[in-house]
Amino acid sequence: MIETIVKRDGRLVPFDPQKITFAIMRAAIAVGGRDQALAGRVADRVVAELNRRHEHAAAEGLPPSPPSVEEVQDTVEKMLIEGGHAKTAKAYILYRYEHNLKRTKKESLTYSAENVPYRKLWEALCWALDKRCYSVAHLHDFIKEGRITELAAACEKFYEKEIETLLADILENLDALKLIIIAGPSSSGKTTTTIKITEALKEQGKRLVPIGADNYFFDLETHPKDAYGDYDFETPQALDLELFNEHLGRLIADETVDIPYYNFKAGRRDGTAARVKLLPGDIILVDSLHGLYEPMTEAVPAGAKYKIYIETLAQMKDASGSFIRWTDIRMMRRMVRDMQFRNYNPRQTLLHWYLVRRAELRHIVSRLRYAGSIVNSFMPYELLFLKARLAPFFPAFIKELSGNPDRTDALARAERIQALFSQIPDWNDESIAPPASLLREFIGGSIYDYH
Repeated sequence: MIETIVKRDGRLVPFDPQKITFAIMRAAIAVGGRDQALAGRVADRVVAELNRRHEHAAAEGLPPSPPSVEEVQDTVEKMLIEGGHAKTAKAYILYRYEHNLKRTKKESLTYSAENVPYRKLWEALCWALDKRCYSVAHLHDFIKEGRITELAAACEKFYEKEIETLLADILENLDALKLIIIAGPSSSGKTTTTIKITEALKEQGKRLVPIGADNYFFDLETHPKDAYGDYDFETPQALDLELFNEHLGRLIADETVDIPYYNFKAGRRDGTAARVKLLPGDIILVDSLHGLYEPMTEAVPAGAKYKIYIETLAQMKDASGSFIRWTDIRMMRRMVRDMQFRNYNPRQTLLHWYLVRRAELRHIVSRLRYAGSIVNSFMPYELLFLKARLAPFFPAFIKELSGNPDRTDALARAERIQALFSQIPDWNDESIAPPASLLREFIGGSIYDYH
């Protein structure tokens, strides 16, 4: 009976019951539930309750009044609690509260001042001041003065120093280690960093045994879509954490484990990727977005694992005096990488990024303080490559998204990046990036075999 609902800004929009199912399922997954049929039944009860109220108002002779978003969400909470789904209700309430904090521009529960790596930012800012590269405008100076190759070399040296410092700390704890975790948000440079650590530890006589967390994704048929038909793979609950932990525990107990193989084309686990047994002195390596999420590796004692966090800790300002956002840099990296290696249009990445960012703030950035080491992977000269590869796409993105109230997040990101590109000088010579550069993970031409 209900055909429309009232948004918070007063707009009247079509009522889509499927969105209620999506929201319930998202909350359920956050606490380990995956029953889509059950989520659908709860959503049906929500719709029935809303319709009952609508009928009651009509019987009283009151004019038809569509429910507000808040009324719909309150009803979801009521049906979850009355149905005995307390954990899912709690996750749903927390999700609503977090969004309210964001709307009112208050500090998030998960992204607070405690999570800011001030020491690493200070190091990055000191480097930027020393090299006179703390503003986008300085890139023009490096090109004009013929010193852009010098800047590239300095950026690469900074990253290599980050790796050296990290390795020194690992070596101090090497004998006790059973697991090394490399974590960080999307396109932060985990893969290259993993390769460099693997090579360095091999020289110390240690073999890292990689366990691909992606092989532990649940089958796609059990994974819900959002309102736009997009799958949310960015949450740790997209992984079978129970099986992953079981395998970690068995491996360090000297057992043999059959690692599953995830067929991404089919969207399901399909057979065995590898049979693994650790040799004396072997160390398990986990490269995952969610490596700092404690339930993912709780089978391994705290003293036997070393956690590394990687992030693009840029300390570089644009023309307005604002620091370039780390997440924007990584989104552009992912756009370039996905075009280069996965045949994805940057538009897909832009529209999907709100899911990436939501998961980063809730499950990744919020835990960086638990890392043993933090690696800064940002290189100021990469902005030249990102502009050269992506600038032609953004005018069309902005034109398409303008006026669409459901895509305000994507539009804001597109407009911000378009403004940034207008300040970056034109440069098309990617040869200044050495073959072993972390940037080659995204633009191609690396000496490493990523794929």
